[in-house]
Amino acid sequence: MPIDGKPIKGRGAATQVANRFLQHSYGVVHWEGIDEVDEEDRRTRYVIETAKSIVNKVNSPDLRFDWSMNPYQGCEHGCAYCYARPTHEYWGYSAGLDFERVVLVKRNAPEVLRATLMSKKWEPSPIMLSGNTDCYQPVERKEGITRRMLEVCLEFRQPVAMITKNALILRDLDLISEMASMGLASVAISLTTLNEDLRRVMEPRTSTGINRVRTIEQLTKAGVPVFAMIAPIIPALNEPEIPALLQAAADAGAVGAGYTIVRMNGAVKPVFDNWLHEHFPDRAAKVIAQVSAMHGGSMDDSTFGRRMKGEGEFAKTVRQLFRITHRRMFAGRAVPSLRSDLFQRPRFGQLDLFS
Repeated sequence: MPIDGKPIKGRGAATQVANRFLQHSYGVVHWEGIDEVDEEDRRTRYVIETAKSIVNKVNSPDLRFDWSMNPYQGCEHGCAYCYARPTHEYWGYSAGLDFERVVLVKRNAPEVLRATLMSKKWEPSPIMLSGNTDCYQPVERKEGITRRMLEVCLEFRQPVAMITKNALILRDLDLISEMASMGLASVAISLTTLNEDLRRVMEPRTSTGINRVRTIEQLTKAGVPVFAMIAPIIPALNEPEIPALLQAAADAGAVGAGYTIVRMNGAVKPVFDNWLHEHFPDRAAKVIAQVSAMHGGSMDDSTFGRRMKGEGEFAKTVRQLFRITHRRMFAGRAVPSLRSDLFQRPRFGQLDLFS
């Protein structure tokens, strides 16, 4: 890692952070005093992982779905605030640079999904794709795992809710729109900022805000119900944009919107602190103080019911602003429920056993 933790172009994290499960961490320090960014820090490495399971039970009263599936672990988008960073530690990697430059690719995910849906133990219920790391991050353009998983879901009439901040989802509009016509698919687009200067450093390898708005519009025109996620809201950074983001989403045809307040769980805090002081030193102290105030005095808040929306006066102000604006922008619109009653398992004839 660079000895001074300076930004690496195209990355959100500037350093590695210690893995809580490992006694030793690693890095590169140039003893001669010359700080250089090694080429290894620039390249993304893809590790093929053979998944044994792909559908995961979600036990959280803060979330509206019971199941999720993730074709990738780690995310090249490089968002410094990403709550999923600590999950990389379970694989022996750092939640810092490793999270965005070492991506685990589950190429057998569609086959594992098929086996799961074929099992008599599976009781039809909507699944979130992804819920952890973005299923349309850059590597999906080459791998196409998400598309193959959607093909399986369409075959089984398995309902799916999707969330992404990448316009690559439009590649699969044919599948998603067909599923949506049967009440089997909905999409959430993460819309964090329309300020391209902020987006470029906050979410370095994602689609621009304008392209995400256009994505909402194109999905809507194709009959896909779209929900805008204004998340996370970060005080003094994208928080002033709340009305503009809701207006843009509503104008593009979104049926509703939600939000979360940023929180620094586990190893996310040192990554975010470093990023904040590097890119916004003039307001870093203010951001940290306001985020802490909304989470009971600590940026690391895991309390159900509070961790997503926060508490205190500032959180109350954000909540009221969002609620009033949302009521005005989305009057008469509603997010439709996904159907589970159409689920079906393929029927194979005897001849199919030999193919």
